[in-house]
Amino acid sequence: MFAIIQTGGKQYKVKPGDELQIERISHGKSKSLKLDRVLLYSKDGEFQTGSPFLKGAYCEAEVLSQVQGPKVISFKYIRRKKSATKIGHRQKYLKVKIKTIHTS
Repeated sequence: MFAIIQTGGKQYKVKPGDELQIERISHGKSKSLKLDRVLLYSKDGEFQTGSPFLKGAYCEAEVLSQVQGPKVISFKYIRRKKSATKIGHRQKYLKVKIKTIHTS
């Protein structure tokens, strides 16, 4: 059994028990998360696809932690102008564990 979900502009193939890092979304103080953008669901070789999402299908996920990705450095240099700009950025992610996948 697996599902393909969409979150944060990306698509992930998940099954119960998987741990993955998704783009950070607000979840309040709760430790559980409901991911309801399910594109495809498969069980025992049978597929259900949505157009674009399956109605009533969702994944329950447990929030494990909030982490930061590696630092990405942007450097801009203009010659002969004594101009150099260095900017760093670290993207924030949520580390989640998929508990169950529900369908209608």
